[in-house]
Amino acid sequence: MTTIGNKLQLVRARIAQACDKSHRPPADVRLLAVSKTFGADVVREAAAQGQRAFGENYIQEAVAKIEALPGLGLEWHCIGPVQSNKSRLVAQHFDWVHTVDRLKLAQRLSEQRAEGMVALNVCLQVNIDAGATKSGITPEAALDLARTVARLPRLRLRGLMTIPDPAEGFDAQCAVHAPAKALFDTVRAGLDEADRGDFDTLSMGMTADLEAAIHCGSTLVRVGTAIFGGR
Repeated sequence: MTTIGNKLQLVRARIAQACDKSHRPPADVRLLAVSKTFGADVVREAAAQGQRAFGENYIQEAVAKIEALPGLGLEWHCIGPVQSNKSRLVAQHFDWVHTVDRLKLAQRLSEQRAEGMVALNVCLQVNIDAGATKSGITPEAALDLARTVARLPRLRLRGLMTIPDPAEGFDAQCAVHAPAKALFDTVRAGLDEADRGDFDTLSMGMTADLEAAIHCGSTLVRVGTAIFGGR
């Protein structure tokens, strides 16, 4: 098995163990391999080990990889900020966007998604711990924006995404992640029944805190360093 294969195996084991400790089925949590700054050959290697979902922060770099790796059945997630002048690239090439933080961006993505393509899965990015340098809407704004985005054509509102400031220790990490799960539940309950079924994703947790995130209810963890190494 390749080095990346071994690392993927270890991360999957961490996820399974965290789910077991939290009395959750391992199938409840998906692994998103964050491949930013790594080349298409590295993504291909991870794909050969069964990984299908990949997260990218830099849009033009990601598009080059997407175009270099056709036919592998990969699922591409945009997890970086989306400037208005890059929204068309995102709408045309990605399967998911985790960083919708304003209505104007959601509207542009909806308008720029081609009619023949399946709906673009989107998460609302929430600045859950009020980080001064972090993107994202306030928790108080989440429900109103969710209701509006859920009604846009060619988008499929899937949930929330958070990137809190790092915290040391399991308890401190849970103290940050628990409000995100509470907000997720509140927003889901506040959606119309027709939209509620699609709202199933809480994108929360990375290499350093995935155990706490899973304990608090994450359904998708974004892991880069533990799979691909430092950048």
